[in-house]
Amino acid sequence: MFDIVRLWTEAIQRLFSSRKTLLLENLALRQQLAVLKRKNKRPKLKVLDRVFWIVMKRLWPEWKDCLLIVTPATVIGWHRAGFRL
Repeated sequence: MFDIVRLWTEAIQRLFSSRKTLLLENLALRQQLAVLKRKNKRPKLKVLDRVFWIVMKRLWPEWKDCLLIVTPATVIGWHRAGFRL
């Protein structure tokens, strides 16, 4: 029951979202699907996958909302490691 209520509230919320936000969320979800469709039993993130999430973190304030594959702390760690290089 809670899932249905959450789904409806998110759908209503997206009606009032900007086009940019919807496009970025769609792009983020498609990238995660591409990772999950890889033939490995446990898909590993490649360098380009990590760069994608670092860029999303910088461009989109709500990037954490649709992140399913890794935790937000992992993405922040990648970002910091890039600055150390």
